[in-house]
Amino acid sequence: MTYLDYSATTPVDEEVLNTFIKATKYIGNPNSIHQLGVKSKHLIDASTNQIAGILNVKPNEIIYTSGASESNNTIIKAMEKYKNRGKHIITTALEHSSIYAPLKQLEEKGFTIDYAPLEHGIVKLDELEQMITNDTVLVTISMVSSETGLRQPIEEIGKMLKKYPKIIFHSDITQAVGKIKFDLTNVDTASFSAHKFFGFKGIGVLYKKENLNIEPLIAGGKSTTTFRSGTPPTELIASLSKALRLSYEKIDADYLKVKKHNELLKEKLKCYKNVTINSTQNSIPHILNISVKGIKPETLLHSLEADGIYISTQSACSTNNASKAILALTQDEEKAKTSIRISISKKTTDLDIENFLKAFDKSYNQLGGKL
Repeated sequence: MTYLDYSATTPVDEEVLNTFIKATKYIGNPNSIHQLGVKSKHLIDASTNQIAGILNVKPNEIIYTSGASESNNTIIKAMEKYKNRGKHIITTALEHSSIYAPLKQLEEKGFTIDYAPLEHGIVKLDELEQMITNDTVLVTISMVSSETGLRQPIEEIGKMLKKYPKIIFHSDITQAVGKIKFDLTNVDTASFSAHKFFGFKGIGVLYKKENLNIEPLIAGGKSTTTFRSGTPPTELIASLSKALRLSYEKIDADYLKVKKHNELLKEKLKCYKNVTINSTQNSIPHILNISVKGIKPETLLHSLEADGIYISTQSACSTNNASKAILALTQDEEKAKTSIRISISKKTTDLDIENFLKAFDKSYNQLGGKL
């Protein structure tokens, strides 16, 4: 098997699994005041401190959720609390569906949603600023596009938005965590999931600056924070912390390894007449998006699957036939309808790349790509 769909989800690292297993011995509810509960709480506190240290944020700014989708929904739906301050939201055409869906719900309640202009897929800072009105309450822009790998200048955007203190700046950083270094100093809220960096599914984080007050999406009493109720999942929190630490241990060397594999893929795929590389020099190397003219993405995906190659069409959570992100980037509907995503990681091997290229050549020719 050759797995090249790491941006959809990653396998659980063995060390992370071991941490989870060890944490199952902490059987007490962390909110209980007896000794077993206190021990569980201490483990969670240690995990939270480690996560906060890696991200260079404060421990009380970490909110545990079921994943980035819940985190995104939490902050976007919290804007109803601020509707007296404003009902205008700015986003981009490169966001995840867990951004668009709650935005659509707010739009139905009277909010206005505008899309920032892009230049080669990157937000134009000056034009973004020109879009700001007295009614603007939220700007939500992902750090890295899940389909194209495009890396937005989140740090610069955040600096600019500091001139507008009533605006909340949110970033979905799911595809960035564990892959690249970044600075959250000028970001008010951010979301990510553990299963994107070799942790478990079902656990994620909403980072929220301590001075920002929001209504919880899930209410019902104090957990690790008043902003998200529910019994704290001790094992999942401990394993998230371990996964995050491991992902940053050799991040520079891992990045170079991934970049080498990305460059080899691009070099070989450019040789095919009907293949277009959609990812750009502004994309992180972990995601390579291409379009194959004349071949339906799902047909190509299943053809590759027959040879044990696993890739993705668009984002794993997308339900549309054409990629909104690729259309926004290329302004080409044909490319948007024929795009596939190859996502690699530090665990990708030279043999994985070789197997993919061999299988791609076979599928391309069998499906008529040479015509």
